Amino acid sequence: MAATILIADDDAVQRRLVENMVQKCGYETVMVDSGDAAIALLTAPDAPTIDALVLDLVMPGLDGMGVLAKIREAGLSIPVVVQTAHGGIDNVVSAMRAGALDFVVKPVGMERLQVSLHNALTTSALKGELQRIRHSREGRLTFSDIITRSEVMAGVMRTAKKAAASTIPVLIEGESGVGKELFARAVHGSGERKSKPFVAVNCGAIPDNLVESILFGHEKGAFTGATERHAGKFVEASGGTLFLDEVSELPLSAQVKLLRALQEGTVEAVGARKPVKVDVRIISATNRKLLDRVKSGHFREDLFYRLHVLPLTVPPLRMRREDIPHLVRHFLTRFCAEENRHITGVSGEAMAHLSQLDWPGNIRQLENAVYRAVVMSEGEQLTPADFPQMAGVSSPSMSTAYGEPLVVEPAFHAAAPDMVSGNEIPIAPLPSSAAGMLSVLTNGGEVRPLEDLESEIIRFAISHYRGQMSEVARRLKIGRSTLYRKLDEEATDSAGSGTDRADNA
Repeated sequence: MAATILIADDDAVQRRLVENMVQKCGYETVMVDSGDAAIALLTAPDAPTIDALVLDLVMPGLDGMGVLAKIREAGLSIPVVVQTAHGGIDNVVSAMRAGALDFVVKPVGMERLQVSLHNALTTSALKGELQRIRHSREGRLTFSDIITRSEVMAGVMRTAKKAAASTIPVLIEGESGVGKELFARAVHGSGERKSKPFVAVNCGAIPDNLVESILFGHEKGAFTGATERHAGKFVEASGGTLFLDEVSELPLSAQVKLLRALQEGTVEAVGARKPVKVDVRIISATNRKLLDRVKSGHFREDLFYRLHVLPLTVPPLRMRREDIPHLVRHFLTRFCAEENRHITGVSGEAMAHLSQLDWPGNIRQLENAVYRAVVMSEGEQLTPADFPQMAGVSSPSMSTAYGEPLVVEPAFHAAAPDMVSGNEIPIAPLPSSAAGMLSVLTNGGEVRPLEDLESEIIRFAISHYRGQMSEVARRLKIGRSTLYRKLDEEATDSAGSGTDRADNA
């Protein structure tokens, strides 16, 4: 999904001109005709995600400077590119001081606007990444720091925000690499305990004989090698949050003591004479189905019910593919800054390829793929060639047990409604070679007719955009009436060819 640009201008002609240029740059657009409408949209409870704002300075009512002031008051971090017909130095200085990121003079050229928007989005991404790093280190990570625009994730986020407002035990389930610890930190950073410690423990990485000592502490001389007193993770997290990652891996002996600690609110260090009272909020996580571990006898049922009070299931990346482009841009911005590389973006072909993969390693695997591409790339834009580990690799759901790729049927084969007659125009199925590749030559080595290539491209676009004809027409840069006419002609030709074959038979 492309970045969304809000255009605020009271001049309808200028709005349309800027909209066309922004769309040609590859971005989505939202338009308003006043400063008041822009602020209302940006501050609405159900406001769409806006990545940047192109703002006219001179408007009736709330003008551009007023909008910048309102944005600052609301604490919004959206990058703003201001435009006006009056390009005096005073206007430039005033707009920049008010928070604008760039300034363009009407009528702005497409190249100038493209550079300005690219710089604005890159700068915004860098600021966002720095903020996330700072919040993570300070224990103030919130849900606004989680990168997602998926409807599947929206419900999980709503539940997690409610959990953050209380001290209810939370169990986060999900595959490895989906970001379970990020959610745990966001729950902690959005609650009343955000100023207190957040202590993370990987239960699967602790040797069985040291679990009790690390979780509950030990006294000096309690066992061989205990040369000094250790407080334990529960005491370290007192007043804050204890995150038990991979809690399903805890040995049964430690589960008994953990259950008692949760029930009594006290912990007893190894070798100690009396228990110590602790106030800890428990968030646990596992990449396994904890109930299955209970049924198999590897996890105590009574402890399961103590932890499984408010379950959260973070969906895998293959179930929220619309997040992939945003995550790719996020990782690209971060790694370009870290590696001091100047890469302007990711090609459409590469992004489409990345978005179609299943990513069994989820976000962690995607992050590493982008990291490698940034380091190894020799161009100013990442292309499919920069992701060789993905080349020719089909998704797990798209291959057989022996690794042979299956022929994938297109997602939309039905029919398109004729805009004029209302009848359905049958759409011929895509050839199996249409999964992102177009054959220009015939089997005999001759160039295929232009009409055939055009027809195949249209049918691929309809499949790719799942029959959303408005989107197909916009992406192909043709009118909807032209699109329907070409489909109608193709259907007529197909019917005629069928009649000819029947007559010949």
